[in-house]
Amino acid sequence: MLASVLKTQSFIIFLILFFITIITSFSRLTVAYGYSEVFGKYISPSSLGLKREKLSHLHFYLHDVLSGKNVTGIRVVDGKPLTNHSSQFIFGDVYVIDDPLTIEPDINSKTVGKAQGTYTVASQGELSLLMVTNFAFTEGKYNGSSLSVLGRNEVLSTVREMPIVGGSGVFRFARGYAQVRTQSINQARAIVEYNVFVFHYR
Repeated sequence: MLASVLKTQSFIIFLILFFITIITSFSRLTVAYGYSEVFGKYISPSSLGLKREKLSHLHFYLHDVLSGKNVTGIRVVDGKPLTNHSSQFIFGDVYVIDDPLTIEPDINSKTVGKAQGTYTVASQGELSLLMVTNFAFTEGKYNGSSLSVLGRNEVLSTVREMPIVGGSGVFRFARGYAQVRTQSINQARAIVEYNVFVFHYR
């Protein structure tokens, strides 16, 4: 009887040790191959090489050319006029842009990047655009980095603001705003001044 009990206890201990060994081995494999059962966790910014946060100011001019030579914006969706008017821009129009960004109002001045994205005429009254645009920079320490804009652009207002919602490269984790002023606008082209204030990590 005693021998039977000892055999049973030994078998149970063997099973416990066996499963512990299996679980430990699986855990080591999980760590070794980068698998994790954790969906999300807090990490230190330094683990991504991020240093202190800084505030940068960028100043440039956007050139949106809709007709003539070297067109940089094209209409890809035609809206329908809700009233009888002769405006080039109609509610529902969607444009795709690849606009140069320059250091001065002159389109032939030094290029610092491109504005690439779309804008939609999103108002039935005033000329108001929904901007979904990336500023892809090509100059200096910002070369290869970008900022993303998503916001309302009331074109005929003297000054308007649009949020900076993110970025890449030196602008990872970016947040801020763009202050916008129209320098000139007609049926063929627009020159728009941008002052961008953005928090980002070094």
